[in-house]
Amino acid sequence: MSVIIDGKSYKTFETPRLILRPCEENDARFIYQLLNSEKWLQYIGDRGVYSEEEARAYIREKMYPQLKKEGYGNYVVIRKTDKAMMGTCGLFDRDGLEGIDIGFAFLSEFEGQGYAFEAAEKLKNVGLEEFKITNITAITAKYNLRSQRLLERLGLRFTKHVTLPDDTEEIMFYRLKD
Repeated sequence: MSVIIDGKSYKTFETPRLILRPCEENDARFIYQLLNSEKWLQYIGDRGVYSEEEARAYIREKMYPQLKKEGYGNYVVIRKTDKAMMGTCGLFDRDGLEGIDIGFAFLSEFEGQGYAFEAAEKLKNVGLEEFKITNITAITAKYNLRSQRLLERLGLRFTKHVTLPDDTEEIMFYRLKD
């Protein structure tokens, strides 16, 4: 299965319960909702997306460039049983970080059911096997214990504290153990 974005085909991925599809402009309503959810704002930060139109621009300007360049990026996580859009999971080439960052965010009603782990485990494996990524890393807030536990379940280990460019908050940096 794949999706076509600007005339190019990008793969989708599946697990027993989930579909992971590259984020598209018509996902703007969902992305607006996710980026303004309480936990996104608490743990990830305000992205300045305050309308569906701004979400559409965010997808075009922030998500599409990496997808087009690398062939991977941000994926919408969809539950197979009812097609509910639950969150996002992705592989990100972030400025100021070594390696490719695996990240995830879910709406609160879909937390605690194993969806984030299932999606992240799939993308970790796809990253290693299909995209030949050799250095998978992750970042999380010091106070985001659930994220830290999930990263450790994925086989990543805390290595140091870092501060991203244009930011002041020190965050935790994880690396996939060898």
